[in-house]
Amino acid sequence: MKLHREGHGIIINTITILLALNFASFYFLGKYKIVVMGIMLLSLIFLILILQFFRYPKRSLSKNEKHVICPADGKVVVIEKTFEPEYFKDERLQVSIFMSPLNVHANWYPISGHVKFLKYHKGKKLVAWHPKASTENERTTIVISKENHKEILVRQIAGALANRIIYYPQQGDIIRQCAELGFIKFGSRVDVYLPLTAKINVQLNENVTGGVDILAEF
Repeated sequence: MKLHREGHGIIINTITILLALNFASFYFLGKYKIVVMGIMLLSLIFLILILQFFRYPKRSLSKNEKHVICPADGKVVVIEKTFEPEYFKDERLQVSIFMSPLNVHANWYPISGHVKFLKYHKGKKLVAWHPKASTENERTTIVISKENHKEILVRQIAGALANRIIYYPQQGDIIRQCAELGFIKFGSRVDVYLPLTAKINVQLNENVTGGVDILAEF
């Protein structure tokens, strides 16, 4: 198990602040041992939560050009036919994966191809499962086109606690399935928009593993 590079700065700052807090509590509240021990215990729990959030486990990634691989860890919260208004401007199959603070928050490319469209949007901080989060929250829209011109749209959506979406591609980039797409901090969601002819391989409320489980075939 290693820690994701996007968390290095936050982890260092967290350790520095917690050390300062515990030193101050020992210096000023030393005679209240229960209080000092309580602060130390809470600091340890908080640090463990931060470390597990930025964990980056080693896993055997799935690569198959006929498959759409899950772009994120989490629970499938939406499988429906819906109108996609930003790029396709027509009906698509939407599959949404909700990432709780306990999930790994790295994201992976679901297919190989090139980045045909990319746009970052600033936005609100609605909870990630809110129906309007897809169109009103901070988000990044990435359209990937395969060699056969089939396209899918991947949308990273920040949640109520998220303060930054990290995305690595630029428009026009050639990308490979299961390479790392980006990272979303502290609660989020990933939407995938597929052709109506796609065969969905996941079920509602199913827990999936990014870069490993097969989301769909098309």
